Amino acid sequence: MRRDKAADETGELNDTGGRLRLFVESPLNAGAKINPGESQTHYLLHVMRAGAGDTVRLFNGRDGEWRARISDATRRSCTLVCDRQMAEQKGVPDLWLAFAPIKKTPAEYLVQKATELGAAMLLPVVTERTVARRVNVERLRANAIEAAEQSGRLTVPDIREALSLPELLRGWPPERGLLFCDEAGDARAIADALARAENRKSWGVLTGPEGGFSPEERHLIRAHPAVLPVTLGPRIMRADTAALAALAVWQALIGDGHQEG
Repeated sequence: MRRDKAADETGELNDTGGRLRLFVESPLNAGAKINPGESQTHYLLHVMRAGAGDTVRLFNGRDGEWRARISDATRRSCTLVCDRQMAEQKGVPDLWLAFAPIKKTPAEYLVQKATELGAAMLLPVVTERTVARRVNVERLRANAIEAAEQSGRLTVPDIREALSLPELLRGWPPERGLLFCDEAGDARAIADALARAENRKSWGVLTGPEGGFSPEERHLIRAHPAVLPVTLGPRIMRADTAALAALAVWQALIGDGHQEG
């Protein structure tokens, strides 16, 4: 089967034009051989129509990004052989997202986009008005892996099992700020609040369910010493929109979207 050749940034020919990028669990180093699972093999050989000699970029969240070549390809299996490190390991800003689970499709969308926006950890939080109380962590992780592969990040966010709002607040690290997206509207605008906030290296964002937090929950959240209540503007946002808007603003003002000068 003939494939179009394209030069990658190193000036070398890359059969797949740099389109193939996979997350793997195995250690990555020169000469390492990885046998991808059934779904990844199907994706490489039958969806992307790659074959022996084509290159794939691999990352595992620990060893940076490596170029590997496909070898020993059959219809149902192949081996990936690492030959060169393309990027050293790099993390993301220390930003967590605590969110009330929402219906399946919006939840998967939220996880994908939060991964693209650089969230380091995702914590589902069950509140009084949470409708979607079952959280399929494995499915959410699969969505996060796919988003990490496509977005170029070198890590996959840690996705925790669901916990209750009181459990979240009791276990919240005291040194980590918590941006509470309070739809009641009696808080500072998020950009103004962050500009006035004490200088913290680590933060989290807390967003509620479709019906918002109850008055008792709002009181409990606001009483926590790490909480900084913020508003995202005059319009009512969907739960997933609010979470992504808060992440984007934080990254722009404090995170890796911010540049001094």
